[in-house]
Amino acid sequence: MTSTAQPPGSGARAAHPEHLGHVVFITAAAAMGGFLFGYDSSVINGAVEAIRDRYDIGSGTLAQVIAIALIGCAVGAATAGRIADRIGRIRCMQIAAVLFTVSAIGSALPFALWDLAMWRVIGGFAIGMASVIGPAYIAEVSPPAYRGRLASFQQGAIVIGIAVSQLVNYGILQIADGDQRGDIAGLEAWQWMLGVMVVPAVLYGLLSFVIPESPRFLVSAGRIDQAKAVLEEVEGKKIDLTARVEEIRTAMRREHKSTFKDLLGGRFYFLPIVWIGIGLSLFQQLVGINVAFYYSATLWQSVGVDPSGSFFYSFTTSIINIIGTVIAMIFVDRIGRRPLALIGSTGMAIALAVEAWAFSADLVDGKLPETQGAVALIAAHVFVLFFALSWGVVVWVFLGEMFPNRIRAAALGVAASAQWIANWAITASFPSLADWNLSGTYVIYTIFAVLSIPFVLKFVKETKGKALEEMG
Repeated sequence: MTSTAQPPGSGARAAHPEHLGHVVFITAAAAMGGFLFGYDSSVINGAVEAIRDRYDIGSGTLAQVIAIALIGCAVGAATAGRIADRIGRIRCMQIAAVLFTVSAIGSALPFALWDLAMWRVIGGFAIGMASVIGPAYIAEVSPPAYRGRLASFQQGAIVIGIAVSQLVNYGILQIADGDQRGDIAGLEAWQWMLGVMVVPAVLYGLLSFVIPESPRFLVSAGRIDQAKAVLEEVEGKKIDLTARVEEIRTAMRREHKSTFKDLLGGRFYFLPIVWIGIGLSLFQQLVGINVAFYYSATLWQSVGVDPSGSFFYSFTTSIINIIGTVIAMIFVDRIGRRPLALIGSTGMAIALAVEAWAFSADLVDGKLPETQGAVALIAAHVFVLFFALSWGVVVWVFLGEMFPNRIRAAALGVAASAQWIANWAITASFPSLADWNLSGTYVIYTIFAVLSIPFVLKFVKETKGKALEEMG
């Protein structure tokens, strides 16, 4: 599922819809999948300690329950493209909406630990689907002149979803008088945290019924009149609709369906450029960013912050994430991908090292000393800021641009899979590592942040301003 090329013959490049607001609405509706991606990924942060207490489980088992959703993410991401090509982008969105809804209800009303884990896998499958279908659909319905700006809706929606989940968690905790297992209308607070996702999930499903199918899918399915109607709706009445349909057909015929075999070569199994993509994906996760989104409430409580304060800091961290993402979107095309990655790596390495120092202090009455506590909070926010303004955005830009056309789709799939695996490794290992040595855990993350600097300097080439055909 890739966007189509638009030669100037049809007037596509100059296309300007009569009602741009309507196109923005269509894009925003599709980006609700990104919102749910972010929301479902991070909402578990508010329930971690309550789940540990409710089911009386150790750190290893707890980690598996939290991380198991990532298995669903990997499967959903791997299969979404084929599903969307067979039944359409809109139907794929509707399936994801149903899965999000079922997961929210099941997670809020689990019978036991095993079915809570099952509902999280289902939610993960929906996340994986949303991570693929949203950007693909937005690229296919956006007028070329606005595609870059409209494509940014997906990333913006993800970070807003993370922030809203933390705000909702904080609000529910206040209603429960600061007790994650406090009773609210017959359910514990953490169950409400996981169940509230029903609201945006249902909204996503409803919105999918009022936005049009992708013209690219309609052309592939032979529904030409419908494709023309959608093209007129999103690109305006001044373009030559017949020529546009023919352009889409031509582009689809020319596309090379890259396969896994195309990635093989050289002494080290994969082509060097594929290893670079895998390296970018691994470093993005191995600095420990998802600890901030999955475990921050637990982290702060472990060093003496009360539950209400820990939830508040989780929310402020997600706001910093939004600010950093906006900064990246402003500067990624101005100063380039590589400089931004190096700035981010340097900032993350310093912030993580400072966190490691702060967490090395002995607890006094179950709390960090005042100075180290304040330093740890500030450093944690600085770390998220530098990640968001660099690697959080830049890696996805690199992966979309750095591969030659003939292998792009397959290489992206391998790199994304590496990212999910690294995400799982960090998520599954953090509780046990933190029990072992919290400061030592942050030293490990610091080392990966430092190593990312020579990796970028030696192996990663700048892609700013280059045509996709120049890559490789």
